[in-house]
Amino acid sequence: MSSVKRAPRRPLKRRLAVAGAITATALLFAACGSDGDMAGMDHGGESAPAAFNDADVAFAQGMIPHHQQAVEMAELADDRASGAEIKALAGEIEKAQGPEITTMRSWLKAWGEPEPAEGSMPGMDHGSGDTDGSDGTPDSGDTAGMMSDQDMRELTAAKGADFDEKFARLMIEHHNGAIAMARDERKKGDNATAKKLAADVIKAQSAEVEQLNAILDRL
Repeated sequence: MSSVKRAPRRPLKRRLAVAGAITATALLFAACGSDGDMAGMDHGGESAPAAFNDADVAFAQGMIPHHQQAVEMAELADDRASGAEIKALAGEIEKAQGPEITTMRSWLKAWGEPEPAEGSMPGMDHGSGDTDGSDGTPDSGDTAGMMSDQDMRELTAAKGADFDEKFARLMIEHHNGAIAMARDERKKGDNATAKKLAADVIKAQSAEVEQLNAILDRL
């Protein structure tokens, strides 16, 4: 500021200082704009401020480990599946659900709520236990289609067509659980962003269940 006040005695320096300030400001705004393009555009904004309720928190805390297991299952397909369609679908599951985990974690942080402990499924009593898997076995409402340790061991040990069949059958059950959770969030949740993600889960995973059932029919 002092250099500007002395400017009448040094007009050339004043012009240079102003020009320099304009250039620096322009570069600063350009840099900020670039950072925003890189860091602030994921998923249309990851945080979910505004009103939320216990159902929104339970949805995020329950869906995070649910998605984590789906990603773990999908990662097995790369060197175990024999069918290109199974491998492609597993890749889509990883691509969609990995970022959704990050998004839901950001919600919990914004809400001041804890993330679920590893291996836990808090607030998961979302159903009546009448969601059927592809083999007709009732799906437990309080596990929402989560695989048991034995299920995961058997899937990990499978190869080729055996893996394809197990993956399709287990992922159908897993997806049905996620769909039930998402429908519950749509009914009971208060946060618009969380309810939108729940709608996306219902749409995407219902389509994948249809695809997996078609694969099973061909095996």
